[in-house]
Amino acid sequence: MGGALFPFVDYWWLYLAFTGVVVALLAIDLSFHRQDRVISLRAAAWWTAIWVALALAFSYALFLFASARHSPGVGRQLSLEYLAGYVVEESLSIDNMFVFALIFRYFAVPSRFQHRILFYGVLGAMVFRAIFIAVGAALIRFDWIMIVFGLFLIFTGIRMAFDKEKQIDPGQSPIIRWVCRFFPVTRELHGSRFFVTVDGIRRVTPLMIVLLFLETTDIMFAVDSVPAVFGVTREPFVVYTSNVFAVLGLRALFFVLSGALERFHILKHGLAVVLVFVGLKMVWLDHLYGGRFPIGASLAIIGAVIAASIVLSLVFPKPAGPKTPRLRPGARALAERVLGGILLVLAAAALLYASGAGARVLPLPGLARAGATALYISAACYGVCGTLLLRNARAGKEH
Repeated sequence: MGGALFPFVDYWWLYLAFTGVVVALLAIDLSFHRQDRVISLRAAAWWTAIWVALALAFSYALFLFASARHSPGVGRQLSLEYLAGYVVEESLSIDNMFVFALIFRYFAVPSRFQHRILFYGVLGAMVFRAIFIAVGAALIRFDWIMIVFGLFLIFTGIRMAFDKEKQIDPGQSPIIRWVCRFFPVTRELHGSRFFVTVDGIRRVTPLMIVLLFLETTDIMFAVDSVPAVFGVTREPFVVYTSNVFAVLGLRALFFVLSGALERFHILKHGLAVVLVFVGLKMVWLDHLYGGRFPIGASLAIIGAVIAASIVLSLVFPKPAGPKTPRLRPGARALAERVLGGILLVLAAAALLYASGAGARVLPLPGLARAGATALYISAACYGVCGTLLLRNARAGKEH
């Protein structure tokens, strides 16, 4: 597909109608959760099922609409792209829930107030995601931007695979420091209120600090997730709707999984593989397949990796007791050296085929179709990532 099938200038009413439906759904959700109370597992499971069902129903509605406006083939393509984007975004959201749980635990937020915070957090997330998507849609008109996005996702995936567990330090947040500097903050909660007047002075409650920290954390998540969805579709409307539906279901899913998040300890590595795959798709695979890697294959790979990481987490549970590293320092350094060496070999191979020398030894028509520019960029990507891994392995060995 060339440009956007549903450009905002011509289809602004479609964006407006979808946003109106979302606002109505949020209003219905809020009417069911007026009182501050603990969300039961049963209620959270029902709401999760409702949001997932709505997301799948929208996929079918998108298929019908795109088929009527263009053709059944286009409708099927967009529907699969939407599902792939939704799976990627929802999977990344599950990983982000680890951080949300740590934030609530750090600030000792009572369970009965967590839904209210997440509700307003979703509203803010939708606004910021819309801004990011609008910027991304304006940038992807330039082919080199997709290469940059792809390289960024590959680097992010590799970093995610080898990063230590997330740590929470609100004191390092510039926004939190700014708020505490200019607005007095109460020491205790005042119900579910974000602002309160004490002795004639308007003050911020700790819940507002939690909400701001949650919003800034989600913005950092969006920096990874929005480019990842652009990796499976270049249609801004599909990116927007898949992001919105994933974020809408985040609150209910959080209460379903909040007691079992620690069990999905392998999910982070599955997400790392997904990000690297999507990055490679943007940098190399799309060029290899004449401009677009088959979306059906992309959806199958993404779904299989996520499902496998969840199943493996349940089959091989995280050891109880004192926290121990999953890999001994020596084994981890060995894994980094092996992966780094493989990436450097791929970089050398990409350079050989870009220069034409590789084709004379072993002709690969698919690589020839990718073009020299894409191969040179791929070589740079593999080289940088491989060098970083080897450098990290060397640093770990020294320590």
